[in-house]
Amino acid sequence: MKRKLTILALFDAISPTSLDQDLSAELKTEDWKTEANVLKALQELGHEVQFLALFDDMDLLRQKLQSYQPDVIFNLADQFKNNRAFDQNIVSVLEMQDVPFTGCSSIGLTLCKQKGISKKILGYHRIRVPEFAVTPRGKRLTRPKRLQFPVVIKPLKEEASLGISQASFVESDEAYHERIQFLHEKYQSDVIAEEYIEGRELYVSLMGNRRLEVFPIRELVFQEVPPDEPKLATYKAKWDEDYRTRWGLRNQFAEGLDPALEGEIVDLCKRIYRLLVLDGYARIDLRLTPKGEICFIEANPNPILAADEDFALSAGKAGVSYPALMDRILRLGMSAVRD
Repeated sequence: MKRKLTILALFDAISPTSLDQDLSAELKTEDWKTEANVLKALQELGHEVQFLALFDDMDLLRQKLQSYQPDVIFNLADQFKNNRAFDQNIVSVLEMQDVPFTGCSSIGLTLCKQKGISKKILGYHRIRVPEFAVTPRGKRLTRPKRLQFPVVIKPLKEEASLGISQASFVESDEAYHERIQFLHEKYQSDVIAEEYIEGRELYVSLMGNRRLEVFPIRELVFQEVPPDEPKLATYKAKWDEDYRTRWGLRNQFAEGLDPALEGEIVDLCKRIYRLLVLDGYARIDLRLTPKGEICFIEANPNPILAADEDFALSAGKAGVSYPALMDRILRLGMSAVRD
């Protein structure tokens, strides 16, 4: 029988918090669904769990660890001061503590957060990536000639498709300049413009440190989008249920993949996981072209762990119950080498 653990669940908040803040109201809301699901699973496993939410004061973590010595920190904090670019900074602090934690290291988070760097690394290793160009704030908005239309323009470091809409699909220099300028101003962020890849949108969930397990492949299906229209995983396509219903968008398990091609996808995603120095758990987003070519879009370390999201559903399809999945994530965090 596995040893019962003392766990500190670490969350992020959108406003200042206190050391022993009551979060019972928040945990009943849709925005805190992941945190509530994880806490319930950990308690069902018989572990002792306390939690802490951070907004802008990392000293709260130091104070908490003085009064409570957990065996492991279950890290669900992926933003600081409402800025998702700081998730790797939170993990850097965790790495300096004497307590193991779940999820990816700061190295993997940093490499994947900067979408241009992750594509450069994989392109160097002859993995197909879209042609792309990064435009920092304050730089000229000139499109390189190698980057041919149509292109998709998005913030360089945002997650969950934030900043991606139908206006992100551009086919002229005028629209290219307008979209980049808009994202620079709205998100105060550098921007990446990349070649639009026509094809199926596949999501591959993996977990492990040295030895990797790949779960059944999920797909975002664009059922009602006309054939000649771009198929983009926009913010609305992921999170707006009315929009998803209107356009027949749904996440499902990928159907009709040739077993040999599926094996190729699995092997490629394992290779990507290792090249980007990922550990714990992650999701790799791909496009599969009509010719059967696999193109890397981006890697998502520490993807959403809600019970009804792709990662947990993929694990469930592989026979891993939600509590068992949380237990595996805990054990991986405790066995990770963080030096």
